[in-house]
Amino acid sequence: MCGIVGGVSGLEIAPILIEGLRRLEYRGYDSAGVAIIGESGGLDVRKAVGKVQQLADLVEEKPMPGTLGISHTRWATHGVPSTANAHPHVSGNIAFVHNGIIENYKELKESLTAKGYEFVSETDTETIAHLIHSIYKDSGDLFESLKTAIGQLKGAYGLSVLCTDKPDELLGARSGSPLVIGLGIDEN
Repeated sequence: MCGIVGGVSGLEIAPILIEGLRRLEYRGYDSAGVAIIGESGGLDVRKAVGKVQQLADLVEEKPMPGTLGISHTRWATHGVPSTANAHPHVSGNIAFVHNGIIENYKELKESLTAKGYEFVSETDTETIAHLIHSIYKDSGDLFESLKTAIGQLKGAYGLSVLCTDKPDELLGARSGSPLVIGLGIDEN
């Protein structure tokens, strides 16, 4: 079963995200990943096949400074367990994680391929990342781009998205899947 942990904090977010994923380890999964808007303003992504500890080791080897990020544990529904299929998926300056199954991803993928998007994974999730990016390129409004994209999705999902142009925004949406938002002091 998949799990998503996202956060924005006054502290370094990578250790918080890794700890959140560790708390989800009772659920079955095959890979884990994290994306952070780094101090330079770019996306910093790490993915690992296997346990959260493998991801934690990668982050320890090459730290990921930043205060906003998303993380994910994946249970394969599309594609084999691999780093290419692990979440987060990136499209341009957008990173995206998703739980659930998008029933119409093949049709969306065909449309996005025709627009020039190249796919590196076998997942339905990468399709959504590219869909949001394709809309965002024209609108420049991440929230409206997410709303427009989810209006095109058929299936169940819980998701989170971030964009380097919006280093203080972390968006989430759900349909048929749970979504919990925790509010804290200097972090959410």
